[in-house]
Amino acid sequence: MADRLKGRSAIVFGAGSSGPGWGNGKATATAYAREGARVACVDLVQEAAEETASIIAGEGGEAIAVAADVTDTGSVASAVTQVVERLGGISILHNNVGVTHMGGPVELSEEQFEAALKLNIGPIYRTAKVVIPHMLRQGGGAIVNISSLAAIRWTGYPYFAYYATKAAVNQATVALAMQYARQGIRANCIMPGLIDTPLIYRQIAGQYGSVEEMAAARNAAVPVGRMGTAWDIANAAVFLASDEAQFITGVCLPVDGGQSCAVSEFR
Repeated sequence: MADRLKGRSAIVFGAGSSGPGWGNGKATATAYAREGARVACVDLVQEAAEETASIIAGEGGEAIAVAADVTDTGSVASAVTQVVERLGGISILHNNVGVTHMGGPVELSEEQFEAALKLNIGPIYRTAKVVIPHMLRQGGGAIVNISSLAAIRWTGYPYFAYYATKAAVNQATVALAMQYARQGIRANCIMPGLIDTPLIYRQIAGQYGSVEEMAAARNAAVPVGRMGTAWDIANAAVFLASDEAQFITGVCLPVDGGQSCAVSEFR
């Protein structure tokens, strides 16, 4: 283990994985622990949170598993109370929860659109509402939100609600960064591009003829020639949470293999 985050405590919302392998939240929670942080692995599914916490413990790190529903402020508050009591505070807030619903405004149901608002942008508000008071009492902290390259450009997929809500995550992050800059709280977000995680096989694969076709198309669309991995996101998160980024706040960082610079769309 290294020690860039030694002595700090991190709460990772969405620390479980949606399937076998490494999702962004699972990898980030593990990466935080490898850098010395005590990590609270929070997920809607208790078993998923426990799996990540078990991996961290197996590597000699310190982690706890907590179940919480990020669409409910009371549930978030309960989780944060548990984490503060068990880990002694919260130095790092990491938000990694989101969902895609395919369809434009014509195809999307009202329920799907409302669900996207509640799950993609709502947790930024709810977790900040509950965690920031603790950070203020401690004299500061770091917030890392996971957005998407879809926040700033068309990606080739027809998911209107995802574009809208991820753009909101970007500006919400900037708002947090500016409001609390003088109080020692930094806030940044990461915009993943095409990342090979379990989630894409559940929420994206249906846009292609086969999983193999999806993987080939996504790899070919990235300037560096391949999709990223959850560890690419995790490594960026560790940097933004560490003192190496102490003069960085309000940044929406593309981690995308150059995709944000490319003329062509993803697909």
